[in-house]
Amino acid sequence: MQSKNSASRRSFLKGALLASAPLLASSAVSAQSTTELSSSTGAEDRATWVGIVERVSQPVLSAISQQKLRATMPIEAAPGDQAARAQSTHLEAVGRLLCGLAPWLEGAPTSNPAEEKLRTRYQEWSRLAIRYGTDPKSPDALNFGSNQQSVVDAAFLALAVVRAPNELWNKLDSNTRQNLVKAMQDTRKVLPGFNNWLLFSAMVEAFFCKVGENWDAMRVDYALRELQQWYMGDGVYGDGPHFHWDYYNSFVMQPMMLNIFDALGEHGRRWHMFREPILVRARRYAAIQERLISPEGTYPPIGRSLSYRFGAFQHLSEMSLRKDLPEGVSPSQVRAALTAVMKRQISAKGTFDDKGWLTIGFAGHQPMIGETYISTGSLYLCSAAWLPLGLPETDEFWSAPAQMWTQQKAWSGVDIKTDHAISE
Repeated sequence: MQSKNSASRRSFLKGALLASAPLLASSAVSAQSTTELSSSTGAEDRATWVGIVERVSQPVLSAISQQKLRATMPIEAAPGDQAARAQSTHLEAVGRLLCGLAPWLEGAPTSNPAEEKLRTRYQEWSRLAIRYGTDPKSPDALNFGSNQQSVVDAAFLALAVVRAPNELWNKLDSNTRQNLVKAMQDTRKVLPGFNNWLLFSAMVEAFFCKVGENWDAMRVDYALRELQQWYMGDGVYGDGPHFHWDYYNSFVMQPMMLNIFDALGEHGRRWHMFREPILVRARRYAAIQERLISPEGTYPPIGRSLSYRFGAFQHLSEMSLRKDLPEGVSPSQVRAALTAVMKRQISAKGTFDDKGWLTIGFAGHQPMIGETYISTGSLYLCSAAWLPLGLPETDEFWSAPAQMWTQQKAWSGVDIKTDHAISE
């Protein structure tokens, strides 16, 4: 005969299990909804991307095209740092925005009249940004060489020209070209830090090589050789001699190395022994980046500079633009994943101020997430995720039906292949 206490205990457990059942079922439904395949077409996704481009870019390009960037752009920064950041934030906004816009500015025309109208306007405004930004007499003259930060954003501007040499160099008037070269030369006064900054100096020299100016091969050599010494394994480089958990392999290191080789052309043969290992590692890091994107379109907020938002996926976007994604990662699954990330971050409340400028934050307005080197202009590195817009609308990236990305497959029960490190 069971005791009264035993019966009560079983009754309690039965009730607890029944009470928890709806919650478990609800959780299962919620999880399942996050792994559904996007129903949008490639054309619809591209239109979404272009809409994000316009929302982010319009305040910067409209202002500098009228020589009103300094007069109108707010300077959000850590308390007490506004005056210091005012020395660099405008060059940051222009250089970073153009580095992500460049492939789209350079790309083939599409069949979408609205996109073409916007692109034509932004091509013109981007050239005006370089014209007024490098003209010492302009009220929007940018500060090249006058502060440490300027070598960073001169490098992003150099990267923009390397990515769009026709639109952002060949179509410049001769006086603007001279001013741009002089501005870039002024940054040689800046001694880069012994970390990813070596690549900024190297990128500026690669720009000089690309446009036929005298360039310093030693700065390129030093950066490329040190980066090989800082390789940590499995597709990841240290930021200097030490490893950091952050997104700087994507923000700077891997895309910069690839574009330096592009800019050097035949002059890069002296570093040919580095190129293949760099490409092998680049494919592996792209695979890692794709796997970081959750079924919900989120990614881990790890490390510094999180206020660059979806710019954290510059490298994955770069490898998509190059049509050199790792085996097993399709262009359309990358499109779907990046679309989910961008939509999630761009729609977070507080991402823009009441005049349309980006605010400091990762998912909305989160000022405490901004380091002391962060200001309004810094935030426009988010543009680096837009690189695949340089691919034709007929390319598989845009034309193929959306596919689940890796985490969506894994969390929905798809039998995916195991992941392996590389030995290179």
